Amino acid sequence: MGQELLQTFFATITDVLPIACIIVGFQSLVIRRPIAHPSRVGLGFFYVLVGLTFFLQGLEMAFFPIGKLMAQQLTAPEFITGLQQTSHAMKRVDWSQYYWVYVFALAIGFSTTIAEPSLLAVALKAQQVSGGVIGAWGLRIAVAIGVAMGVALGSFRIITGSPLHWYIMVGYGIVIIQTFFAPRMIIPLAYDSGGVTTSIVTVPLVAALGLGLASTVPGRNPVVDGFGLIAFASLFPIITVLAYAQISTWWAKP
Repeated sequence: MGQELLQTFFATITDVLPIACIIVGFQSLVIRRPIAHPSRVGLGFFYVLVGLTFFLQGLEMAFFPIGKLMAQQLTAPEFITGLQQTSHAMKRVDWSQYYWVYVFALAIGFSTTIAEPSLLAVALKAQQVSGGVIGAWGLRIAVAIGVAMGVALGSFRIITGSPLHWYIMVGYGIVIIQTFFAPRMIIPLAYDSGGVTTSIVTVPLVAALGLGLASTVPGRNPVVDGFGLIAFASLFPIITVLAYAQISTWWAKP
């Protein structure tokens, strides 16, 4: 445990060091001014190193195993059919039998997004600069619903083995159409909402769920089918935020 934590710490230093070098280099060579409060900045970088170390170690110890374990348990033939595992049961894939997977995907997509710190920061700023026109809670719920729908549909895609690109093409086609009819002030925020969901809370669990499903559903390949849930989690919040703005505008009309 201690050795793994130390290895993660040194790997984190390697990752963060280029960022520190760029900042110090620009401050010294381009701006040509000393760094204000260097001791506080140095302490802040140390906190970043320690925080990232514990976060990455926590992902390996908890988030990834939990997501994979949940996927394995929910897709186990004896859980789905109530029968013992047989070669016939392992080869048969009926998407309608995996309804608990879709329920879990909806729940985990919604809950992780509501808890996402980056989304909270964006929502509060949006409420502040819009003078309260854009509600922080309304935006967070709209994004969370989008992620929940995206993760559930992405799980359906993994179970059925259908092509990923068709979903993405249709989804962005809907986004383009919505863009023409949505209020202008919400469009940039809606497009950003897809990015803030792919952060520290959502990505580990969603990625683990996708890899777990692709590893346990018969006929699926983790490399080919295990990835792509993050794309759904980034796409569908754009659709739901644009829809939220359109419905709010329609509702506000006399």
